[in-house]
Amino acid sequence: MSLLTSPPISHHSQGEQIPLVDLKAQVRSLDGELKAALQGVQERCDFILGGAVSEFESAFAHWLNAKHAVGVASGLDALMLALMALDIGPGDEVLVPANTFIATALAASRAGARPVLVDCDPGTYNIDVERLESAITPRTRAILPVHLTGQPADMAPLLDIAARSGLEVVEDAAQAHGARYRGQRCGTMGRAGCFSFYPGKNLGGFGDGGLVATNDADLAKRLRCLRNYGQQEKYHHLVTGTNSRLDTIQAAVLNVKLPHLDGWNEARARHAERYREQLAGVGDLVFPITLPDVTHVHHLFMIETVDRDGLLHHLKARGIQAGIHYPVPVHLQPAYANLGYRAGDFPVAERLAARILSLPMYPELRGEQIDRVVAGVSSWFS
Repeated sequence: MSLLTSPPISHHSQGEQIPLVDLKAQVRSLDGELKAALQGVQERCDFILGGAVSEFESAFAHWLNAKHAVGVASGLDALMLALMALDIGPGDEVLVPANTFIATALAASRAGARPVLVDCDPGTYNIDVERLESAITPRTRAILPVHLTGQPADMAPLLDIAARSGLEVVEDAAQAHGARYRGQRCGTMGRAGCFSFYPGKNLGGFGDGGLVATNDADLAKRLRCLRNYGQQEKYHHLVTGTNSRLDTIQAAVLNVKLPHLDGWNEARARHAERYREQLAGVGDLVFPITLPDVTHVHHLFMIETVDRDGLLHHLKARGIQAGIHYPVPVHLQPAYANLGYRAGDFPVAERLAARILSLPMYPELRGEQIDRVVAGVSSWFS
């Protein structure tokens, strides 16, 4: 999940505030289309599983090159319901990267399973595939890789391990709308791919929303049942489901935005390249490594530095909003004290938690804004 806690836009002695994410800029650019879409929902009053939901599910599945897409209430619910639809629950274990937003682990917990953490690769920050096999036990049922910051996890060896071990793969693609691994869209390589439409995502709604993509017709059928009180027809409940339906209003917004997504991702890639070119060789900055043969969609632009907190305060004093993803690793959260992990168990994730800083990144970011961010970072080291 992105940090969207920047202060209100105001003028600063060194120029206008540069937010970490500027949602207003995108909404302004689509103002007429969005108002028409919302008015359509208002006129039809089909607020629950209305026409815009099925329209978006079909459009997103086509864009993703998946056979089925099932809209749900949030990214967390997408992950949880995918695991539940695969009959993963109490007594089972799910392998989860140690470097992720807590929702990835919470999905396993809410399904009744135990999240088992695996440290991350120090170069890509994604799950370290070489550590996967040592984490597998007779209780392991699934691997839940995260395509962190918009870069695909190294899926080929991960899928090979899963196949040899008889494990399901559920992709957390909440930050990776449009990312590709060896030409294939993230969210289509495992048994299921899960997306979030939280407002700050590459494809974001006007509130919470999520989706599960799959090529398995039976799995899609189970997901549609689970999201809607466990019923396939009204008042006939086959399983103990839940209420997790993508709102028609959110689907209407997403229908307007989806045709723009590839262009927005291309803009993000240009911004990332500009950052990298101008920050190359500055101070002790380290950039995450990008795997070969992938399309990175740069949900976040991260840098790594020893005095991360000092740089953060330096930038904020200059009207530049940066963010930290994530200051407390999952295994050190009080919510997961019961797992028995301790400080030092996942040294790479712990190092990143202390050193990673996210710079402003959104499609509408202007070149002069990037230049100002670069100048702010460079001045800290000089």
